[in-house]
Amino acid sequence: MIRKTRLYTPGPTPLLPAAQFAMAAADMHHRTPEFRALLLKVLAQLKVFVGTRNEVLLLASSGTGAMESAVTNLTSPGDPVLILSAGKFGERWEGIAKTYGCEADVVRAPYGETFDLDEVRAAIRPGHKVLYMQATDTSTTARHNVEGVAKLLKEASGETLLVVDGITGLGTTLFDVDGWGIDVLIGGSQKAVMIPPGLAYLSVSDRAWAAMETAKTPRFYFDLRKERKNQVKGESAYTLPVALVAGLGGALDYIASQGGGDLEKGRMALIDNAEVNAAATRAGLAALGFTLFAAKSPAAAATAVSVPEGMNSGEVIKALKARFGIVAANGQGEMMGKIFRVAHLGFFDYLDTVALLGAMEHIAKDTLGMPVRYGEAVAAAQQVYAEAMNAAQPALAAR
Repeated sequence: MIRKTRLYTPGPTPLLPAAQFAMAAADMHHRTPEFRALLLKVLAQLKVFVGTRNEVLLLASSGTGAMESAVTNLTSPGDPVLILSAGKFGERWEGIAKTYGCEADVVRAPYGETFDLDEVRAAIRPGHKVLYMQATDTSTTARHNVEGVAKLLKEASGETLLVVDGITGLGTTLFDVDGWGIDVLIGGSQKAVMIPPGLAYLSVSDRAWAAMETAKTPRFYFDLRKERKNQVKGESAYTLPVALVAGLGGALDYIASQGGGDLEKGRMALIDNAEVNAAATRAGLAALGFTLFAAKSPAAAATAVSVPEGMNSGEVIKALKARFGIVAANGQGEMMGKIFRVAHLGFFDYLDTVALLGAMEHIAKDTLGMPVRYGEAVAAAQQVYAEAMNAAQPALAAR
């Protein structure tokens, strides 16, 4: 039997063919009218994709670079900040804040769980310069209540800035950036926008721009004011990866095509796609007898699954790749060996979900020794998909 490699990791995710073609054709210099026109087009598209009237910037970095910029540009050494931490990426906020001398208060939740809003409310104090959080923490696949946290900040003093790592949230989760008052929302290229790693993007509110004028933390490469000054003209302070910007433009054009040429509708279709595939995957794995991790607040970006007692999740990862060419992700940090993770964000469709669950039936039976009836995981997913399509028919008819 031949094997076709299928990438189910929550970043990097499968590449969109249209984006690959755009990258291959991107033979241009970054200081030319052609690239300026491309960059201005992509920045305008990103505002629609993020769903904001705020300015959006591109950075040549992974998403962590944008996270770092959200600390260095908004704080001064010694500033009190509040961090919501429930996984490896919440811990990353802690590490960055500590590196730059912030005094961090931390609200923690166990891996796989989300935050008690009463605990968050009790932790907020007027002196906090910024609250940092994830929309979804890919290490646990838990989704966090950004809207609820934003509301608490407004009720408290309204002065604390809200910074959200939406790297796997964008394209899988609904955000009302301006309505909720998200001051910085961060995304990454290797996630729902279906291109390789190397670009980060972030929306920045007027309140955040104002805070940068008094922030005293040193910054050079990640000076957002410098990038803003250049990018409004279609330039960049430093060299952007031309091919990735072209690929991003191709990806955003493709997303718009899924909404009949309307990028906002295409963004909603992308989110709906992730939500349905995530729900179908959870149903299929539960039907096989797996225990879902983060079951109380599951993300649409990815699903984490606990393996039976005495089994290492690395064995599942190895078996999926060896038998079916499926590349999934192990747990991170303290969850290494305890869970495996599969993604739904970006260029995944329903038939990818069916393929994964069909493979998991074999792995559950042959590798894990679980009592499996072939077809039960796929049937559970089909039921979820059918119900979602039936519910969507009135909305589709109204378009």
